[in-house]
Amino acid sequence: MSKRPQTRYVCQNCGAVYPKWSGRCEACGEWNTIVEEAAEIRAASARPPAGGGAARARSSRIGFVGLEGVADPPPRFETGIAELDRVLGGGLVPASVVLVGGDPGIGKSTLMLQTAAAMALAGRRVLYISGEEAVDQIRMRGRRLGLAAPNLELAAAINVVDIAETLESQSDIALVVIDSIQTMWLETIDSAPGSVSQVRSSGFELIRLAKVRGFALILVGHVTKEGALAGPRVLEHMVDAVMYFEGNRGHQFRILRAAKNRFGATDEIGVFEMTDRGLAEVPNPSALFLAERRGNIAGSAVFAGLEGTRPVLLEIQVLLSPNSGSSPRRAVVGWDSGRLNMLLAVLETRCGLKLAGMDVYLNVAGGLRIQEPAADLAVAAALASAATGQPTSAGSVYFGEVGLSGEVRQVAQAEARLKEAQKLGFEHVFLPRRVARGRNRLVAPDGVRLEEIGHLSDLTASFAPVEDAD
Repeated sequence: MSKRPQTRYVCQNCGAVYPKWSGRCEACGEWNTIVEEAAEIRAASARPPAGGGAARARSSRIGFVGLEGVADPPPRFETGIAELDRVLGGGLVPASVVLVGGDPGIGKSTLMLQTAAAMALAGRRVLYISGEEAVDQIRMRGRRLGLAAPNLELAAAINVVDIAETLESQSDIALVVIDSIQTMWLETIDSAPGSVSQVRSSGFELIRLAKVRGFALILVGHVTKEGALAGPRVLEHMVDAVMYFEGNRGHQFRILRAAKNRFGATDEIGVFEMTDRGLAEVPNPSALFLAERRGNIAGSAVFAGLEGTRPVLLEIQVLLSPNSGSSPRRAVVGWDSGRLNMLLAVLETRCGLKLAGMDVYLNVAGGLRIQEPAADLAVAAALASAATGQPTSAGSVYFGEVGLSGEVRQVAQAEARLKEAQKLGFEHVFLPRRVARGRNRLVAPDGVRLEEIGHLSDLTASFAPVEDAD
């Protein structure tokens, strides 16, 4: 008599496992994401023995070395796309695995196809395996993008066993692109493609193959409505780098952001522009972000930000509208809404600005999301400008963190921010008051005047309306 297959209930959002079904996942808080799946059964022979000579013999095969030693940096090869190489830390590392996530239609497949074509043109062997499109569809997209890479090898497959057997029989592979990991399927797992079990098992098999055969592997993944990579979080721990492709499909800019990188810096970004010929690199994003700015409008200020190692100038836009008596509205695009509420409280309590009865709309022009607290001073300047009706100077730049008592605190890499402001022709920079003097003194670039702000009231005082003389 055959045994009834064991089942378990797995959350398709976070991978949490439960013995029975429930409507809400206690781990991530999502509703209706728990699905019944067949349990993964391991053979008893695969379990390690509890003791004995065989166990001691296996333990002796592990070699240990000391902490001190010299290791050469990992070799890299460039992808042919400079912005992607920047995010990767200089290029792809052989036997590394990169996970690229993003919203549907944001341009992940376009970026991967352009990368594969560029590397194939450079003489490297690249395999592009799609589980979402047929080969003819990929060719059609390549013609639309104007890609010419006749030696790029394409395939449409979802069976991981067939893919693994094919890759093991090949040689001289530099890069393999899997688009996407949610479409991969293992027949030994009794669940549909895209489930937690399938994504975890398929990812593990492909990653193991990349480490053994020595080729670089790029996995394309979908994201949830919260912006996190769909499937088990363990997949992010298994790969060497995690990158998010961000942006609004109604906007031309796309941001490639590194969230994890074992071979380079995290929080690095690459900027692309979506055109009718695919994704174009943006080597100087500050100029494009400020291209349509008008300096004579109240409620606008330029922020000197930092994304990874790259300084970026962005426009902060604020609109204040009188509230009719209901709860004031706070609409924020590209910044932290909680930080905006804190800054509004500081401006009203410490600086005397009356903003409690106003609807506040804040937007970071260009589609980039700011994550560093150095934007506080620029947001405060835009709020003060909108409240008083006085525009900021067209040649002014702001950066600095604001505390709860209204003090303006220092931020990192002020020199890089000042150089970027000078490069784009800004002449007046508002920044935190410097404490360190002498050897650590900050020197202003040629043609740039520094305005030190110690307290937020010093900034708002410059926006006070000038009374007409009698």
